[in-house]
Amino acid sequence: MWVRVDGKGSFQNAADLKSFAFQMIATGRSRFVIDLCRCPMMDSTFMGTLVGIAIRLPEQSSSGKLTVVNANDRNAHLLENLGLTKIFPVQKDTAGFEEQASQVTNLLEATPTLDLPVEQRSQEVLEAHETLSEVSEENRKRFKDVVEFLRSDSARMD
Repeated sequence: MWVRVDGKGSFQNAADLKSFAFQMIATGRSRFVIDLCRCPMMDSTFMGTLVGIAIRLPEQSSSGKLTVVNANDRNAHLLENLGLTKIFPVQKDTAGFEEQASQVTNLLEATPTLDLPVEQRSQEVLEAHETLSEVSEENRKRFKDVVEFLRSDSARMD
């Protein structure tokens, strides 16, 4: 499944990507190519969501895999700096994926924007940051304050 992110990858569309990917996984899809050619930047919530999807894929199928392609220098640097290239491969081009590139699903066209309640959106952001924190000790330190804030904010909402 080839998914093109059209616009910024952020907390605003991370839940949409997660929902779409999990729906596709439920139908048996196990290989995802995330195309960032139209994605100028990503935030930590979006990157944490990518990790969550990448981790879920092999649980569903031994051949499950997520690959990021067409990452601009900024996005490639972010993904590498957070250690995410240990979780999934990141390419600056589409080498090896030419055939699949003809079957593109634009993320924002494929899924309606989820109108999540504030509590649920906060929970999605928290989960994404917890996932990023699990990648490395450095990330745990980097996102410690964010995770603590989101947890306390979530507790206040309950």
